[in-house]
Amino acid sequence: MASIQDYVKLHVLVFLWGFTAILGKLISIPAVEMVFYRTVLAAAGMAALMLATQRKFGLGSGDIFRLLLTGSIVAVHWLTFFASGRISNPSTSLVGFATCSLWAALLEPLVNRRPIKGLEVGLGILVIGGLAVIFSFSFQYPMGLMLGIVSGFTIAIFAVINSQMVKRHDAYAITFYEMCGATITIALFFPIYLKTWSVSGELMMAPSLLDWLWLCLLAFVCTVYAYAASIKLMKRLSVFTIQLTLNLEPLYGILLALLVFRESEVMSTGFYAGTLIILGAVFAYPALKRRQGSVE
Repeated sequence: MASIQDYVKLHVLVFLWGFTAILGKLISIPAVEMVFYRTVLAAAGMAALMLATQRKFGLGSGDIFRLLLTGSIVAVHWLTFFASGRISNPSTSLVGFATCSLWAALLEPLVNRRPIKGLEVGLGILVIGGLAVIFSFSFQYPMGLMLGIVSGFTIAIFAVINSQMVKRHDAYAITFYEMCGATITIALFFPIYLKTWSVSGELMMAPSLLDWLWLCLLAFVCTVYAYAASIKLMKRLSVFTIQLTLNLEPLYGILLALLVFRESEVMSTGFYAGTLIILGAVFAYPALKRRQGSVE
């Protein structure tokens, strides 16, 4: 039976996930190096958690390989998310990220081999309308928004895959191997990164003391702790309740960005109008789907 403390904890977790965009802006090293440290620290932290709780690492070589590949998608998600915030601002990256639940609504039917519902298509068009409103008001961060949308798309792929994998394996083990896969992917990406997008032409692998503080918060609090706590909440809260509350992450993140960065986060009227349309579609989807199911 869920208690008030469970709901409070859920909102705290969503708040922490919304804070990742702020941490990405506060850390001074480039996004690629930052994500590499996040994945390494998160994998180490998850391994320590599994050892402390005596969970098994063995899953079978086939599924371990699949999870490592899924970790590559996680790496792309984090790279595009933090790169979006760096070249624009956290608010822009969070708006793009807000499309993730609707991407999942379109991708999941393909995986489960069921028809795509008109409701899902309609809300997808509404999201496109919201993006069109943002761009129509001389929006100054188009590339940042596009990277945010890619981030939302990749996390939807990752979520759909995990919805299948969690039926067979422990969620902690899934996360551990995906963090390892993300780490390997970024390490393999380093040579390409140095020849293309790196400004200095060399890796910046020496974070400042303040960077280490933010990195530890990002990896251990916003990744390892938040994920582990969310798994425990699933024993008392329904999946629908958790997913609905997770849609608040972009809203929390934008409000936090306004508080931390102030003037640099103030956007045009069109940006906020488009954002409201996108968030409205995201919030409406689970409610309308639930109502549609009750009618059927």
